[in-house]
Amino acid sequence: MTLSAPRLSRAELVDLPGAWQVRSSEVVHHGAVWDVRRDEVELPDGPAHREYVQHTGAVAVLALREDRGEPEILLVRQYRHPIAAQDWEVPAGLLDVPGEPLVEAARRELAEEADLRAEDWQELISFTPSPGGLDEVIHVFVATGLSDVPQDQRHHREGEESQMPTAWVGLQDVVDAALAGQVHNGPMMLAALALAARRSA
Repeated sequence: MTLSAPRLSRAELVDLPGAWQVRSSEVVHHGAVWDVRRDEVELPDGPAHREYVQHTGAVAVLALREDRGEPEILLVRQYRHPIAAQDWEVPAGLLDVPGEPLVEAARRELAEEADLRAEDWQELISFTPSPGGLDEVIHVFVATGLSDVPQDQRHHREGEESQMPTAWVGLQDVVDAALAGQVHNGPMMLAALALAARRSA
């Protein structure tokens, strides 16, 4: 029974890597950014088909300043067509440059989306946002020691990125807004909650 399941220690709470045998695999849809793949997987009780989005992975940046008293993070508001909303997010982007180190991708995205540079970078957390439907891993960094990218070196934004307001928000206000259901962006909420938890530990 479930109530009699064993109790794990923190040291034992670790994901177990390793794929079950894949009998066949094919791309069933070639997308503009990512593909949909169908695998025939050998499960313990027999074969089954699993379809999922084959994703490049992504980085997200929690740009943090504390020069005005309380810790504040930079948010950008971007239109997201699948959810029909303009949601508040942290700067983020795809790992679409082959061989690019994670922190360099994070530097690039912070400059491209927020016109900011950072002297110090720290890994905060990595997570799989929807492991039942896509293989994406998002790597979140905290960036401090911030400065503006010079005007003549700024990235030219297009599409949804051409109209992205930015704002500084107190870290606790972001946490409170997330818990109150005012904002819904997963990477932004998880990054803010993780940073708040780390700072209070």
